Amino acid sequence: MIAIIKYNAGNILSVQNALNRLGYDSMITDCIADIQAADKVIFPGVGEASSAMKYLKERKLDEVILAIKQPFLGICLGLQLMCKSTEEGSTKCLGIFDTEVKLFPPVEKVPNMGWNNFENVNGELFEGVSTMDDLYYVHSYYAELCKDTIATCKYVKPFSAALQKDNFYATQFHPEKSAGIGALILNNFLKL
Repeated sequence: MIAIIKYNAGNILSVQNALNRLGYDSMITDCIADIQAADKVIFPGVGEASSAMKYLKERKLDEVILAIKQPFLGICLGLQLMCKSTEEGSTKCLGIFDTEVKLFPPVEKVPNMGWNNFENVNGELFEGVSTMDDLYYVHSYYAELCKDTIATCKYVKPFSAALQKDNFYATQFHPEKSAGIGALILNNFLKL
């Protein structure tokens, strides 16, 4: 079973619908036992960092996430909350990835919304993926490049399009909204 973590963030149903299209069953839950028992865990979200972290801490989901040994995928806000901290609400995050999340400088339209490519791609999450394909992004904050960066994108400046450390994977783009390329990336994760 695939657990999709419910934590007061939006866009969760579109992830579940994408999994259904790929033929996978999933449950949306904040139940610790369900998350611990899942074969894979997905941590999606669109929302505000400080309120999301508050929800996780109140339910001790932050501790559960840090202890997870099965494949784990953060998406968008999920990726940002897996970093050390974010400028959004000066929020201390989970610290899985050793990088900071910053607000894009206002030299271009913010948020970065729409289709954009990615580069410097490596790792099993991107098997069979071409960097000529575009992915769908919606974000005002970005994770700085770090040793865990496995794909980059440029909007105003280069940022981490995807991160990986051990069993933890994360994408700033939305694979569930990125058509065939996104479905391939989700499927690669689900086959890990």
